[in-house]
Parts: sequence; C-alpha cells; structure tokens
Amino acid sequence: MKQMGFYFDQTRCTGCYTCSVACKDWNDIDAGPENWMRIIANEKGKFPNISLSYLAIACNHCADPPCIKACPTNAITKRDSNGIVLVDQEKCLGKSECGAKCLKACPYKAPQFSSENAKMHKCHLCFDRLEQGQQTICVEACPMYALDVDTIEELHKKYGTNTEADGFHYSEKIRPSIIFKKRNT
Repeated sequence: MKQMGFYFDQTRCTGCYTCSVACKDWNDIDAGPENWMRIIANEKGKFPNISLSYLAIACNHCADPPCIKACPTNAITKRDSNGIVLVDQEKCLGKSECGAKCLKACPYKAPQFSSENAKMHKCHLCFDRLEQGQQTICVEACPMYALDVDTIEELHKKYGTNTEADGFHYSEKIRPSIIFKKRNT
C-alpha cells in the first residue's frame, strides 16, 4: 500500500499561518477554533538565551490510526490506495453523542469538531486535489516552502527519515506519516 504523508521543514517556517488560512479558506471552514492545519509556537529558554520554533501540524494520516479504533460507528476509515484517513460525516455521531472518542485517542489532536454540526472534521490531505495531480493547498500556499506532501517513500528519498522536531513526539506504535527537518535550538 502506498502511504501519503507530510514533510515539514522547521528551519524554514516563520509562523506566518498562511498554510492554516489557506486550508480554512479552501475547505470553507468558518472563522473560529476549528483548524485542520495548526501552527504551534515552541518557546524555550530564558532571556537572553531564548529560542522560538514553529510546528505546522495537521492529521498525520498515521500507519495505525488510533482514531479509527476509537470511533464507535466506523465513521473513520483509511484508504487502501494511499493511506489517507477520512471521515464519513453521515456515520459520525458528533462530539456530544460519542464523547469525542476520536479526539481523546489522537495524541496529535487532529480531530476537530465543527461548530456548524458538532461532527468531526480533519485534514483529508486534499485527496481531491491529489487525485487531479495537484499539490495540497497548504503546500501550495506556503511562502517559505516549508511543507511538502508525497508518498512516504518519496519523502524519505528527498528528505531522509527524521521523525523528530521541537514540540512533536513521534509514536512508534501508531507511526504518524510525517518527516521533519528539525530546527536546532
């Protein structure tokens, strides 16, 4: 099975939020807390020895996604063709009905609950764009070229196999499909 994934270059990201805004705009996500692509600022140290790095993170389309196992209605599935994890809105019970089990199971807080219908949404890796031979909207929008999306095999060839970054904990059990160029702080 081919597995799609993210590459994130932490040395290039300036925390501009362009990827996040582009994602919200492309997917018609209302202003507010729902963000499929999140930017996390990592501050370390004390003056005068301080550092700041950013972590852009969405759904990592894990090799063994815990959200799938946690969903009581099988609303979350993983595509055999490319490993993209998708949510069937018709099957999702919503946050209040199931208690957000998928969110509690995900160590990366990828599941987001819509204020519109309280059902789970998340990054779907712009699968519709990928199927048309286009790049994901977050990658296309990033002015610093800090993001890439491809098969994990191709990402390994291009960027190596590093799974460490400031503010990120890699889980060997679920194997998130993400590779990093870590910022040295």
